[in-house]
Formats: sequence, structure tokens, C-alpha cells
Amino acid sequence: VIFQHDNARPHVGKIVKATLEALGWDVLSHPPYSPNIAPSDYHLFGSMAHGLSDQHFNNYEEIEKWLNECIASKDESFFRHGMQQLPD
Repeated sequence: VIFQHDNARPHVGKIVKATLEALGWDVLSHPPYSPNIAPSDYHLFGSMAHGLSDQHFNNYEEIEKWLNECIASKDESFFRHGMQQLPD
């Protein structure tokens, strides 16, 4: 798992670092307070926003089901391509 977060103080504390290390997750840093490079502007979220344009949900379970199906419908190359588009 690659976990993306900014370098804000609460996100780089010892407990957070230890937890991420214990989980074996790699961290993809994102500069704090950088709205011009918001993660929501990228690949997965753009695709999801497009798919949401005609959706109407009645409850949380419907939202969760839609999200799970949306993510499951993408193959590995979709996510790999999206990660390659992230800024350095």
C-alpha cells in the first residue's frame, strides 16, 4: 500500500510513522497547504467524478457499494498510470 499525506506536523509524528512502518506502507509525501496540486485533481478522483454525474444515492450503503464497484472495475494499469502522473 502506498499512503499519501502531506508533511503537516500531526502526520509525521512518531506514532504515525511507527504505525505506517508497522503496516509496511510506503509513504508518498504531498506538500502541505498546496491546493494547486490537490490529490483530488488526479486520475482516480477525476474518473470517479465523471462516473458520479448521473448517480443518485439513498443511503450510505449505496454509496459504499458504488465506490467498491468503481474501484474494482479498474485494472492495475489504471492505478499505475495514475500514480505515474503524480508530481515529484
